[in-house]
Amino acid sequence: MAPFLLLSRPALNGIAEALETGRLRLPATSVSISSYVIGSHLSKVVAELNQLHQQGMTVSHIAYMLRLLSSERAASQVKQDQIDLVWTGPEVLGAESRDTGIVVRELFSSAASSVLISSFAIDQGAKGYELFRPLANRMDANPDLNVRMFLNVKRQYNNTTPTSALLRQFAETFRQHVWPGQRLPEVFHDPRALELSTHSNACLHAKCVVVDEERVFITSANFTEAAHQRNIEAGVLLSNRVTARAIRSQFEMLVTQKILQRVPGL
Repeated sequence: MAPFLLLSRPALNGIAEALETGRLRLPATSVSISSYVIGSHLSKVVAELNQLHQQGMTVSHIAYMLRLLSSERAASQVKQDQIDLVWTGPEVLGAESRDTGIVVRELFSSAASSVLISSFAIDQGAKGYELFRPLANRMDANPDLNVRMFLNVKRQYNNTTPTSALLRQFAETFRQHVWPGQRLPEVFHDPRALELSTHSNACLHAKCVVVDEERVFITSANFTEAAHQRNIEAGVLLSNRVTARAIRSQFEMLVTQKILQRVPGL
């Protein structure tokens, strides 16, 4: 690896400033660099500086290059700070991850204008109420908050019940056994999941949450108590407007093209 890539941002900026102000002259020595670089990297940095100088790079050119490296390092750190690993499962010593259930509750509680949820499966009863209560409370407190849910409404194998009846049953179950709030979200489904033919049947399997078109959580976890607390599930939380808007737009286009359709009564 190139020696300069091993240096911290303060070291890069320190050497650049020393070159710019004349405190550091080339060719460099270990003594003159020791204020900025310590340890095993010292001799490599000295050799690199002197080699660049011998190849014709001026002091100002080298300082400019070091500033660019420092700026790139800062931009890279900003991007890293926008991504969090989110995990459900046994805790591992030293793991750098956040808890799925906690992340989802934080997203719901902070939502100001819009929430999009997509899930293959959802819990009912007390478990479902517990999962969705933070968002339901937020909706009841903020009449301007728009919530859209994209859920898999499926037909059991060999069940020939008319599609309209299955959708009615789903809407009734959702109102009575899933959603704990006064205001209901808009709920959409993929009609292909209700087709009788196994050749054309499909499911809505995406699992994600988009909040205020600013943050997006993409995960393997369904909206079930097991997925949020006990299973081994992995996901990422991105604080990135471009990605959040792109995912929301993807779902909205499917609605516009009637590939995903509103569940009657929800």
